[in-house]
Amino acid sequence: MKKLNNFSQFWLRDKSVDELLDIHEKRVKRGKDLIALAGYRMAISNFVYIMAGKHIPVSFSKNKESNSYTTGEEVVIGSNLTDKNFDLAVGIALHEGSHVLLTDLAVFDVLQYRGLQNYSKKRVDKIILKAKTKGHEQYEVTNHIHKILNYVEDRRVDKYVFTTSPGYKGYYHVLYKKYFYCNIINKALRSTKYRTEDWDSYIFRILGLHNRNRDLTALAGLKEISNLLDLKNISRLKSTEESLDLAFKIYDVILNSLPDKKLNTNEKEVGSSEDNPNQMGDIDGSSFDNENFDSEYENSDNEELDKEYKNSDNGANKELKPLTENEEKQLKNALKRLDKFLSGNVQKPGLSKKDFDSIRAIEESGCLQKEVKFKDAYNDLKSIKCLVVKNLTKKIIDSNIFAVSRLWHGDRYDRDDSSNFVEEGLRLGTILGKKLKVRGETKTTKFTRKDSGKIDRRLLAELGFENENIFSQSIIEKYNKAYLHISIDASGSMSGTKWNKAMTSTVAMIKACNMAGNIEVVVTLRATHYSYGRAATNTPLLVVIYDSRKDNLTKVNRLFKYLDCSGSTPEGLCYASISDDLIPGTNNQESYFINFSDGMPIFTAGSNYDEYVSYRLDVAYDHTRKQIDNMKMLGIKVISYFIEGRRKDGENNESFKKMYGKDSHFIDPTNIIDVAKTMNKKFLMK
Repeated sequence: MKKLNNFSQFWLRDKSVDELLDIHEKRVKRGKDLIALAGYRMAISNFVYIMAGKHIPVSFSKNKESNSYTTGEEVVIGSNLTDKNFDLAVGIALHEGSHVLLTDLAVFDVLQYRGLQNYSKKRVDKIILKAKTKGHEQYEVTNHIHKILNYVEDRRVDKYVFTTSPGYKGYYHVLYKKYFYCNIINKALRSTKYRTEDWDSYIFRILGLHNRNRDLTALAGLKEISNLLDLKNISRLKSTEESLDLAFKIYDVILNSLPDKKLNTNEKEVGSSEDNPNQMGDIDGSSFDNENFDSEYENSDNEELDKEYKNSDNGANKELKPLTENEEKQLKNALKRLDKFLSGNVQKPGLSKKDFDSIRAIEESGCLQKEVKFKDAYNDLKSIKCLVVKNLTKKIIDSNIFAVSRLWHGDRYDRDDSSNFVEEGLRLGTILGKKLKVRGETKTTKFTRKDSGKIDRRLLAELGFENENIFSQSIIEKYNKAYLHISIDASGSMSGTKWNKAMTSTVAMIKACNMAGNIEVVVTLRATHYSYGRAATNTPLLVVIYDSRKDNLTKVNRLFKYLDCSGSTPEGLCYASISDDLIPGTNNQESYFINFSDGMPIFTAGSNYDEYVSYRLDVAYDHTRKQIDNMKMLGIKVISYFIEGRRKDGENNESFKKMYGKDSHFIDPTNIIDVAKTMNKKFLMK
């Protein structure tokens, strides 16, 4: 983790997204890591929910270049999120979310440049008259009050979060360090800059009133403004209306301190940066680069707001130095950044519509990361994040994120040989399912003339003939419920006949169990996923492609033909990632786990010793064996099929037995369909 990101490292990934590299980096294209972005968005959404105590939507903008802002009902964030800048993104989202929670909607238009006249015309007209004597026009007055109001309202809502959610202070520290406490602003507050009684000097000094480097002697009336704000007690303001009232009072003090000025027709327009070298100029941000300014605040002070407020040093008797030409440029950029933040207009890269839809598809699929631990060859404990997709959807396939779809490989959806296993599997499953229908039947056998049990009314008359055996007993026979989990190796070596036959057998079992009615079926694929962030990463991937508890056969018809193979075989890692979801076997329920695989488990990732993960040979065999033993302890019957290629490999066979023991079966691809028939027989046993 970078030093900047101290507050979220306890729950984010173990290593920075920007720093993780693996052996595939050179052959994987760069781009956005949509999986990571989905995780970031959900995490930020949770933070905002906890802070607000209610659901406030957090979403990415659909525009390629957009801003982090709030509409008054939701928070919109940028898409350039990484582990490094995550704390800042959380701080901005919390800040915008607090506006949604606390800023009065009736006054919210004021914060969006809709015009103060519509809110309090009488008061505005009065102050406009005074402003004109200072050389300011009506549109300038509106803009000035808007800036002051933004500052006051921001302090009010931020103080609320500091008070009610102290655990979030760290995120606000990063936020304030970025926008208010950067080195160049600290230096400018101590310099000869902005010490002339004009608007730009006042707004700069006001924005620095909660900075420890403030100087209340820099301008006439600045101390009075500080007393009006009373930042230590800013929580006394209970609404945006009260913030606006305070903004008017502050502006009145500024006007009283400004010299009178009369405009003539030959004079340049007031507010032009050419008139006054102290002026902040046009804050349009057109030349500002968010990413290149980070180094300017890395070493700036980062104390809590309350401590900043208590600092009463007015800067008197300090030696003042002018800024250099380079520092002037830095300050200009810093002020552009700050102005954008205050106006809720922090520019960030947005998402294309395709990426926006893909992230939504990822979230709807229930995609999550599950941490799995194992011991490496040196007996060191290693940890890897496995990606688990809880629900395969058409949107996920269309997003082309995961390599287990034909679209990812450039194949057409309607390719005939890719859909044969669906049709053939359903046909075979229908035949097998007819036999399994008996599982839904109940057989009752009644035994009469017993000395105990339920009274048989037809035998009551025999009591007079000294027959006391008038009871009956019934034995009800029915099949136990069953749970079947089918895990399919979707590594690249499974492509072709192996894949089609394995999927045919799987579809047949799904169809047959559906007809039986009391057998639940879950089917998962095991593969690997390559992310496309600034540094590519390799991740074990498990996708739940079917779950009879929530899916029906139409999903098999619609989606299975789009599935394909890719990547390596992170066998035991994927087993461990779903261990909590497996259903144990009991006296009333049978539980089966079927594995289809054509190779030994292998997975590698990372580029240096601390990050490198090598999951292969005895390390992988032992870990996979442990997962199988855990399943058996839960009463799950494990059956593992090794699909042999043209050449039989005795070494692989022995390793396979090491993992699965007597439950190992070695079959030819053409015989995989017999697995469905074998399982059919097991389901018919009582």
